Amino acid sequence: MISVEQFARQLQHCSCGHRHVGFSSAVIIGSGVLQNAGRILKQQGFPSALLLVCDKNTLAAAADLPQILAAEGFSCTIRCYDDLRVADLAEAERIAALCGDSCGVLSVGTGSLNDICRYGAAKRNKPFAIFATAPSMDGFASAHSPLTDRNFKQNYAAAPPDAILADTAVLAAAPAELKAAGFGDIMAKFIALADWQISSLLTGEAYCPSVAALTRSVAEEVAACAAGVPGRDEASAGAIMNALVLTGAAMTLAGTPRPASGAEHDLSHFWEIKALESGQIPEFHGKTVAVATALVNRVYHRLAEAEQIFPQRETLDWNRLDAVYGPAFSPQVHKFQHPPVTDPISPALLSERWPQIREIIRALPSDADLTRWLMQAGAAVSPEDISLSPEECLTGLRWHPYMRSRITLMRLFPMLGIPVDFRLCLTSACS
Repeated sequence: MISVEQFARQLQHCSCGHRHVGFSSAVIIGSGVLQNAGRILKQQGFPSALLLVCDKNTLAAAADLPQILAAEGFSCTIRCYDDLRVADLAEAERIAALCGDSCGVLSVGTGSLNDICRYGAAKRNKPFAIFATAPSMDGFASAHSPLTDRNFKQNYAAAPPDAILADTAVLAAAPAELKAAGFGDIMAKFIALADWQISSLLTGEAYCPSVAALTRSVAEEVAACAAGVPGRDEASAGAIMNALVLTGAAMTLAGTPRPASGAEHDLSHFWEIKALESGQIPEFHGKTVAVATALVNRVYHRLAEAEQIFPQRETLDWNRLDAVYGPAFSPQVHKFQHPPVTDPISPALLSERWPQIREIIRALPSDADLTRWLMQAGAAVSPEDISLSPEECLTGLRWHPYMRSRITLMRLFPMLGIPVDFRLCLTSACS
């Protein structure tokens, strides 16, 4: 599998016109990294005082890490949560406040822990490193932190970590559910890349074929590892981790989240904020993304069956939109949809480009292939796997695009003028 360094090197003389710079994190993935963590951080120039942020599960997974760091002369102030499942802006601000004048920040874990630390370290301009304990999501190398503020989830500018450390033995021993979540997050890249290309066709949004091709090849390589995900296979765990870091780096190198995030992530975020609103803790991000990816892939293939569309200008039903999002989230939605991102796209252009859009969709994995890969990896596939009712699922499919101000094929659905019953997309061809 291609390394992050090789990925960046291949983009040095890219013909897309964008200068692919900005990713300089040291990435160390391999066997024995845990025992060498202190030496590696010292080589990377980290200060001897560290704010180590973890929860009880991740600290147990990285057993002896504080002692290993102490043996190399590091002094750790430990902030340990019981089980941090939601990355909240208020908690990220607390991490920023805890950063001492000369300390570095070390996040031990994944997901929400990384996101609050990334934001806190960036706000105080502190060195930041991650010791990953599970290959569960694609945000390791990201320059943004997805944080909730009053239960609404959005991206906040931060900075990529200075170092990402992962021991394949630790990764392989992670719960199978977390490894499957990471696998699902990689499968999402197929949809993300299609949405990016479609947006470029219709709006002229900058698109890099080289970044897209490299990202797709990584997703295809991970798909081939599906059967090895549920077991304690270091090679499979390492391959997923490498792919997660690489797709995160792709976002930074491309200057956009497009290589890694499309309609499937927007749909996942919609379900997550609605869960938070009802007082529930959302499922693991990669788990909901896996289900969203399977559903969106199915919808896209159904849309592409239409040889002809009857495009029209979008007329937003603001009353329905407000009813779906409710008073807590409607103000943010209004902000993103004034003016609607579809306004510059004429029906004539959409009709003209429809044949090309159909070809982009046909290049996606088939429903049967994608479902088989997810099932082999032990990933979530159906709404029932994440405790969603059919109605909750259908509401998300129809209304999730309004959480963001960007073009996806799902966001264009009201303009297409073709009937598609989303209910028929709830069940896989493999069922």
